[in-house]
Amino acid sequence: MIKHSMTITIYIQIMMKIMHNKKLILFLIILFPAVLLCQNTPTGFLLGDENSLNKINDLTPSGNSISDIATSGDTIWVGSNRGLSVSYDKGNNWTNFYGSEAFGTESIAALTYYNGIIAASTAHSIEKDGQDFAEGSGLRISFDAGRNWIVVPQPLDVPNDTVVVYGENRLRALPVTVAVQNLTYDIAINNKYIFIASFAGSLRKVIIDSLVANPNRRWERVVLPPDRLNSVSPTDTLDFCMQPVSGKFCSENNLNYRLFSVIAINDSIIFAGSAGGINKSTDGGISWIKYSHQNQDEPITGNFVVALGFNKYNNRLWAATWRAEGTSEFSGVSTSSNFGESWQNYLEGEKVHNFGFKLNQVLAPADGGMFKTADNGITWITPTLIQDDKYKIEFNISKFYSAAESAGFTWLGSSEGLVRFTGTSDNWEGKWKIYFASQPFAGNDDSYAFPNPFSPKLDLLKIKYKSLNSPVSIRILNFSMQPVRTIIQNSVINEAEPIEYWNGKDENGSLVPNGVYFYCIEREDSEPLYGKIIVLQ
Repeated sequence: MIKHSMTITIYIQIMMKIMHNKKLILFLIILFPAVLLCQNTPTGFLLGDENSLNKINDLTPSGNSISDIATSGDTIWVGSNRGLSVSYDKGNNWTNFYGSEAFGTESIAALTYYNGIIAASTAHSIEKDGQDFAEGSGLRISFDAGRNWIVVPQPLDVPNDTVVVYGENRLRALPVTVAVQNLTYDIAINNKYIFIASFAGSLRKVIIDSLVANPNRRWERVVLPPDRLNSVSPTDTLDFCMQPVSGKFCSENNLNYRLFSVIAINDSIIFAGSAGGINKSTDGGISWIKYSHQNQDEPITGNFVVALGFNKYNNRLWAATWRAEGTSEFSGVSTSSNFGESWQNYLEGEKVHNFGFKLNQVLAPADGGMFKTADNGITWITPTLIQDDKYKIEFNISKFYSAAESAGFTWLGSSEGLVRFTGTSDNWEGKWKIYFASQPFAGNDDSYAFPNPFSPKLDLLKIKYKSLNSPVSIRILNFSMQPVRTIIQNSVINEAEPIEYWNGKDENGSLVPNGVYFYCIEREDSEPLYGKIIVLQ
């Protein structure tokens, strides 16, 4: 439950989990000298660092935690914990911007494409007083489909910028002067404006042409209804503080000024989702009406609106609506065929993160899996098995964050990899291709495990190696080199570079304690391979 009195600190930590900015090192490579048996102690090992992974195989995106996806024709853009990636040929080859001058080592929090403009918000984590906080690092925007980029700083205010003029009103507005806890969660573009939804920074907009001329120009703060009002217009007489939490500046605590989602249907109709409901403008973002769980007869499931989507095929609005603070609220999906005047609710209890559309089909990536409906939410179907059609690797991750359609393909972004689905029916019958970000092997004796450190409560550990077309055994050992779990035993593997999985449990089915573990790979007529695993619950 998200309490009305929560501080920004607690609230942003929750949202960091939502936006899956996990501080996990993807791969820690360990190479061991010759050892005869897995139970023997290695004579030495070397722990690689994250910088060794700057050059990623361009057959995959650069990261595995896929926060957002945008598409245009054969082009697929992917935002992840390791920056921005793009494929211009339906996913056969990838260009990764991680480590480039424009993107550096930033993670992608939000991504959108509109008429040749690609915009991504970036962020990272910082440590302060022993705690980790999200810090927005601005936007990276290309006006020529990715050939050239401008770096836009995270929109901030100066300390004396405390008043917003709105019609005849002069509204007090809390100046947001630091990037810490000021993370942009969503971006929307129409023919005139770019809108951004940020937690501390609320909803802001900038004229596109002015941004092209000056990337450092000021972003205009958008006036939304405070929690105690259901609408605002410049012709109203208003008196409230524009701020997300109470403090020394003002005592008002407005959930509706904590922004997480925004979409632009056209130049006039804009929707913005907050922790206080859904806001609709029909005049380009000037006047607003607020829809909440409490102020409609057929309302949304909950006021915490983490995602919005619009299906142009049937002009239907979709919202991922989580429980905020009301006792009657619940998490689920809300959809409207009349632009928010009334809602139908589905997937009760499910926390959905985003939406994707293919004609009448709606994709809803969620904590509990990837859901698809072809009848506007009445019936939802999840895949029974996701298995790579070529390599027969099973995809056992249940948490999905993003989805999109492009050139006959369905793209699914998860906490541990990208998936491409090919199929035309309303169910999940078709072909699958799984993309794991990984580095090429230097030789037959290379292997690695990822993600590492590894949290069994969040992911499955993946162990990648060369099979050499011989019987293979893989065991997990504790720090004393005692066997904990046998993954496979004398199995003949037909793949050249297979991936095996460990769920973090021992032979008795219990989760292992936090600590250092090792994997041991035994192949016929070859010396064992070892790798270190760090388990962090």
